[in-house]
Amino acid sequence: MGEVVHMHFTTVDYVIFVLLLVASAGIGLFYAFSGGRQRTTQEFLMADRSMSCLPVSLSLLATFQSAVAILGAPSEVYSFGTQYWFLGCSYFLGLLIPAHVFIPIFYRLRLSSTYEVIYMGVVLYAPALALNAVTGFDLWGAVLAMGLVCTLYTALGGLKAVIWTDVFQTVVMFAGQLAVIVVGTSQAGGIAEVWRKAVNGSRIAGLDLNPDPLQRHTFWTLGVGGVFLMLALYGVNQAQVQRYLSSRTEKEAVMSCYVVFPCQQIVLCLGCLMGLVMFARYGEDSPLDKGYVKANDQMVLYFVMDVFRELPGLPGLFVACLFSGALSTISSAFNSLATVTMEDLIKPHFPNMSETKATLLSKGLALAYGLVCLVMAYVASIMGSVLQAAFSIFGMVGGPLLGLFCLGIFFPWANSIGAVVGLAAGLAMAFWVGIGSFVMRISRPLVGPNLNTTALPLFDNMTTTVLTSLVTSPTAKPRPTGVEALYSLSYMWYSAHNSATVVVVGLLVSLLTGPMKEKELTPGTVFPVLGTLLFFLPDRHKEKLCCITPLTLK
Repeated sequence: MGEVVHMHFTTVDYVIFVLLLVASAGIGLFYAFSGGRQRTTQEFLMADRSMSCLPVSLSLLATFQSAVAILGAPSEVYSFGTQYWFLGCSYFLGLLIPAHVFIPIFYRLRLSSTYEVIYMGVVLYAPALALNAVTGFDLWGAVLAMGLVCTLYTALGGLKAVIWTDVFQTVVMFAGQLAVIVVGTSQAGGIAEVWRKAVNGSRIAGLDLNPDPLQRHTFWTLGVGGVFLMLALYGVNQAQVQRYLSSRTEKEAVMSCYVVFPCQQIVLCLGCLMGLVMFARYGEDSPLDKGYVKANDQMVLYFVMDVFRELPGLPGLFVACLFSGALSTISSAFNSLATVTMEDLIKPHFPNMSETKATLLSKGLALAYGLVCLVMAYVASIMGSVLQAAFSIFGMVGGPLLGLFCLGIFFPWANSIGAVVGLAAGLAMAFWVGIGSFVMRISRPLVGPNLNTTALPLFDNMTTTVLTSLVTSPTAKPRPTGVEALYSLSYMWYSAHNSATVVVVGLLVSLLTGPMKEKELTPGTVFPVLGTLLFFLPDRHKEKLCCITPLTLK
């Protein structure tokens, strides 16, 4: 076992990294002193509802492509192969349903939600920790620089600054990943050689149609379970909804979902290709096995520094790419949380507050959440490896939240009591399964070589979180039974399982306590799927089920 290897930045790398921070801050300052100068809450929190399709779609993509995803996807493919690539199949329905169901509803209700304050800390801290472990880059210097710059341009420039910095950071992310793939492929002997080594190393996966929900990755867990993950991310996630509502028109918001689809496929391809190039370089002798790094999420940065060691400036470009993912994620959270706090918690109690005071308070809230983020980064630093499992559980809130929205939108007879009880049941189920799964894994003796941490997308507001994954030997294990089977459920099914719990419990409680009547509903706020599915029922029975027609959306 070797010692942890530290590679170092050159002056050019530092310059490129600093330029990223300066450019991001500059965009915020530009929007702080141009246009309406963020004098109204409408402009500060909603970008004056003036954004066009392209910047909104790139901002949606940037929020999805967090630093954890940039570090995690290549490590996943390096360790387990290309089965993860089938997640792209879930993008079809995962974006089509939000475009034609959720967005029209949100335009009428202006809905938003908040469940991500603590997650900002880990998004800020995780890439800085990986950078420090591999390069010796000052940990808290990176955390403070990124946190303060992000707070500055979010608090001064509002949502317009957030969206346009997302656009800039998306370009940087693409450039950084492409540079790594091109140079790494060239050094490996070309794309044909990369593919040959991946095939020989059993890293090219075929179509696995195993319907077992306990299998970690199959076509069904990724292509079907992933749909619910995408719905939680692009359908009801507060950061994404904020962007939909900033669009000039409902049509522009819908188009942003269509535009982000091919971009997502490109991002997925880049992450998977980087993993294959890593395997072509190291084979089975990974830097983790050799002890050069301490965790899977550090392998990508080690690989980048290794590939670019003779090319000054390119390591800085990739680090800028990595931190762009973190900045876009955190800035989205700042603005969204400020919006929710202002609109849902403050304005209802102070309806006569002047526009000037409301705008100033909104900026103060964005600043406050920025400082909270730095505090959460410190909390992340002292919690150690348990943090990864903690945030896996934290991410499960997305599933019950998706279930809550589906209950209200698709089932018109659901009442408020059913919604509250259903949400409580979904959250209880999510935390029960999540904590049970984590405890079961850490209580078992290690079968395989070591315990690795693999960054994987989960269902939370920023696109992604960190999941602790036990890498065991390939020997056959007895199939879990009873409660252990529930704890062994593939993480890709968590969102579907938890949202289904909310819907089923919510419907039962609503029927027992007195369902909503059609005349009590606000037209245009529901999309009753049963009204279409039960077309064969007489109208009087449909009326009892409150199955009004989807035409009320128009």
